[in-house]
Amino acid sequence: MAQPWTPEKMRRVLLALAVVVTIVALGAWLLSGGRESTDNAQIDGHLTPIAPRVGGTVLEVTVTDNQAVDAGAVLVRIDSRDYEVALARAQADLADAQAALQAAQTGIPIATTTTAGQLTGAQAGVERATSGQHIAGKDVEVARARLTAAQARQREAQANDVRASRDLDRMKQLIAKDEVSQQQYDTAVAAAAAARAAVDSTVALVLEAEQAVASAESRQAQAGELARQARADLKTAELAPAQVSLSRARAASAEARVAQATAILEQARFNLAYTTIAAPTAGIVSRKSVEPGQVVAPGQSLMAVVPLDRVWVTANFKETQLTDFKPGMKARIHVDTYGREYTGTIDSIAAATGARFSLLPPENATGNFVKIVQRIPVKITLDAGQDKDHLLRPGMSVTATVFTR
Repeated sequence: MAQPWTPEKMRRVLLALAVVVTIVALGAWLLSGGRESTDNAQIDGHLTPIAPRVGGTVLEVTVTDNQAVDAGAVLVRIDSRDYEVALARAQADLADAQAALQAAQTGIPIATTTTAGQLTGAQAGVERATSGQHIAGKDVEVARARLTAAQARQREAQANDVRASRDLDRMKQLIAKDEVSQQQYDTAVAAAAAARAAVDSTVALVLEAEQAVASAESRQAQAGELARQARADLKTAELAPAQVSLSRARAASAEARVAQATAILEQARFNLAYTTIAAPTAGIVSRKSVEPGQVVAPGQSLMAVVPLDRVWVTANFKETQLTDFKPGMKARIHVDTYGREYTGTIDSIAAATGARFSLLPPENATGNFVKIVQRIPVKITLDAGQDKDHLLRPGMSVTATVFTR
């Protein structure tokens, strides 16, 4: 027969129940406190798009979908014949530009030396022509002075001839009357003849002096013409520095053409190298959309390479859960696909909510505003060495739990 419930027994039972409830509540608080969880989380990783830098016909595709490739492995080859021709043409253009530059640089010292010699020679020519013109002027003055002297002697001889002729006429009258001796008459005849000879001699001297003046004036004119020509040559020679500057400008232009041809050659080499498309990183080939024989354009998407050795978790926590979140806090990741758990660390917290990065952000400045708790992405990096087999794939759903204490 069951014993009746006494007040003492009731107190003991109630006390035991209170202790059990207290223990359970304390355990639940210890288990749930200091952590925040969300199932709005997934694995993230780098998706490296593969696109050609040059266009052309695809000759070979060396990979298939979901194939693992190493960094630098050849993925696609594009027909390179057009780019080989472009490279050969660029090499020829560069050789032509270099030859033009060498010729232009060789012409600079030649032009400098030649123009310097021309300027020196022109200056010396002006000096010689000026000196010759001065000497010719002096010769003209001397010849004119001699002509003047000869003309004076001619006038003197003509006067003496007139006087001797008159004296002879008087002697003829006097000798006919026997008023003078034969000797005196002979002396008058001789004097008249001498006077006539002197006139003839002065005429020859005047003619000679006139010819000397004409010759001196001709030499003076020639000297003047030579002086004008020398001064013109000097002005031409004074333009020599401009010719040297022009030669240097041509050399600078040739250097610029060489630089341009060099750049075009480098671009041609790059374009030829771009016909072979290699994997920029190790990973898994995905979304392959290229086939042999296809004509591709620069920037066209051909495939993607997903490196599985660098994955992380993006967990979208409610804004009310982020009160105590800080970079460096520990986290536990439960992967739905495998039922496995991984450990990680908070790397960073996004600068804005996910809604702010959406294509059409919500407009809250309206009269029908409804307050909705926003979610902010948190990047969690996995601890090293947990995914050696690279089982985690970007996009997998996970549950993230962050320990805030």
